[in-house]
Amino acid sequence: MAGGSIAPVQAAVGEGRRHHEVIIAGAGFGGLGVAVELSRIGITDFVILEKAHDLGGTWRDNTYPGLEVDIPSFTYSYHFELKPDWSQVYAPGREVKAYADAVADKYRLRPHIRYGAEVEGTNFDEETGVWTVRVVGGPAYTCRYFVAATGFLTDSKLPDIPGFEDFAGEVMHTSRWNHSYDFKGKNVAVIGTGATAIQVAPAIYDEVANLDIYQRTAIWLAPKPNVVFSDRTKALFRRFPILPRSFRVLYWIVTDLLFATGVGNYKRFPFVLSMLESYLISYIRKQVDDPEIQDKLIPDYNFFCKRPSFSNTFYKLFNEENVELVTEAIDHVDEKGLVTKDGTLRLTDVIICATGFRVYDRRSTPGFEIVGRGGKNLGEWWEQNRYQAFLGTTIPDFPNFFMIVGPYAAAGADYFGVLNNQVAHISRVLRAARKRGANVVEVKWSAHDRDFRLIEKRKLSTVYFAGDCRTSNSYYFDSRGDTPVAPRPVTPTRHWLKSRLFNIKRAYNFQTT
Repeated sequence: MAGGSIAPVQAAVGEGRRHHEVIIAGAGFGGLGVAVELSRIGITDFVILEKAHDLGGTWRDNTYPGLEVDIPSFTYSYHFELKPDWSQVYAPGREVKAYADAVADKYRLRPHIRYGAEVEGTNFDEETGVWTVRVVGGPAYTCRYFVAATGFLTDSKLPDIPGFEDFAGEVMHTSRWNHSYDFKGKNVAVIGTGATAIQVAPAIYDEVANLDIYQRTAIWLAPKPNVVFSDRTKALFRRFPILPRSFRVLYWIVTDLLFATGVGNYKRFPFVLSMLESYLISYIRKQVDDPEIQDKLIPDYNFFCKRPSFSNTFYKLFNEENVELVTEAIDHVDEKGLVTKDGTLRLTDVIICATGFRVYDRRSTPGFEIVGRGGKNLGEWWEQNRYQAFLGTTIPDFPNFFMIVGPYAAAGADYFGVLNNQVAHISRVLRAARKRGANVVEVKWSAHDRDFRLIEKRKLSTVYFAGDCRTSNSYYFDSRGDTPVAPRPVTPTRHWLKSRLFNIKRAYNFQTT
């Protein structure tokens, strides 16, 4: 986000009003971050439309046992609202949700949030320079600027397996956890071995009778240095915030080096990931007793083709008598359980779908209809021309429209770094428009196309295209084989600088209606 002092929101927004300077869709960390920055630069006439009945996005929806962040907590906060007293290096989900609530309270954002307001479509009026925002079951809103901050981990994906309707037991997706269900003594099936499964399975195995973990694609896992902080340590961090900030800088430097070499420039430095893969393979073999199971858990694709993660407990599960790794493909579900392709029926009381979300398809991105100049539909345009956006934030022919976590917005592995970059970008554009007395801003095709050409050129050196990702089944790749959700093929530092130093005049048109 842009620098300078930050003043909490001072003015509430009338509940009955339907026109605002800015409308933000989504009250997750992206939407909240935009709202705080709007207040800082003097724009207080905004509302946040949230389809749920609470804020927090992913951290509101996901409450499954074992939930933790999968990057160090020191990096998981806004730069303007450092949280120095996380309970451990990888914070539990409940703490992250509490942090979101604390930010909303401190910066007085709650009066600006409209809960139960699900955006179903938007369209831009070229004569007035105003967006109309339609919500499900209610009157439309209008605004000068519209920010889509609905994220990309929102549309739960159930496995495409026949017979679920015949199953007599319980079925739950990890993002819709049933806390009333009693797992004690049950036969449990977990479908998936991704970032969610590796947390939930170790959290429940000791209370169930049997735990079958169905693996389609192995995942690269590293040891998790999850130190629990004492009260004295947390007090020290609060008193000397430079300490957690230093850890954040150190993480930035390490990821910058990783993305500058092994991930972003794999063609030139393949040995970086090769050494890392060798270490992780040895980690698997040390954790798991059975050599056959070891081999099944070793991925057959390069590190970072699929989102990697950290765990000290997942691999050890397969030494337990009541845990089985199932790598035979599931054929169907019947009344009693899951049947694999070899005809084996495994009796099951509950099926846990740790199968993630739909990412970067028409249903999930943009998630609702967005119509810009000349009736151009963003979803249709992306389907025809591939996912793309200037620095992941703006698209030509969609004036006064901004995205959080748009195509190729990510750089590195720091989620809040992505948010900070994009909010800084949006803030610069809005301040430039105000300085010029303009009320319509639009990225130029020349700037947009130059950015996309750079991505197309540099991606060929990344692990995604120079390495071997063929068997990764990774959500980094969309249906065309592009990687709009994977880290942009530049270092985090370079993208940080670009977001703050790109030439506004060269990149954007400013007009007055």
